[in-house]
Amino acid sequence: MNTSLGKTDPPAAVRASTPSWRDPRMWVGIAIVAASVLAGAKVVGGADESVPVWAAAGELGAGDTVTADDLVQRRVRFTDASDADRYLSADEAPPADSVLLRGIGEGELVPRAALGGDDGERLTQVALAAESAAVPPSVVRGATVTVWVVPDESRADSDRPAEKIFTDVTVLATPQDDGTFGPTGTRQVVVGVPTAQVEFIDEALAATAQGTITFTGKG
Repeated sequence: MNTSLGKTDPPAAVRASTPSWRDPRMWVGIAIVAASVLAGAKVVGGADESVPVWAAAGELGAGDTVTADDLVQRRVRFTDASDADRYLSADEAPPADSVLLRGIGEGELVPRAALGGDDGERLTQVALAAESAAVPPSVVRGATVTVWVVPDESRADSDRPAEKIFTDVTVLATPQDDGTFGPTGTRQVVVGVPTAQVEFIDEALAATAQGTITFTGKG
């Protein structure tokens, strides 16, 4: 009796063969791996193109002398070398006797244009006293303000317009400004007067005796 009737023989097992170097599929795989390696190297290499620059370790105001203790290093990748040249490189110490011409916030990169020195522009400090109500909340260290004198109502010429005595000067300090001042009382504001306006300081201070000081600035 034939017991194999109705049965089929199982298919022969197919064994994987070791690819030959002549097999084009092997070369395609090698090409894919090589391309991946090159792409990864390019990404890693691009990350290394950042350069060290100086940034402010804390709030710095116009007129402040800047030393290495006031700065921290940051690595930044610039798309253009000319952009990097605009900022102070951390590959070298900051220039001696560097003075800020404007305020810089904590963590902000230090632009070369914001620094002056013995050969550059220095700010003359001028202390002004004003009624608290005449000092907007935006008048803080580093702010840019314009200073006016408003004629006293008791003066015969009180109808004359307010006089602008300093234009776009930087607030260097607001001593004893703890935020508790009310609408009354006197505030002191120290401003930095640039070289172009120094010759008018005497005239400006004389004008303050004829009225009250008020500040305007950008919020």
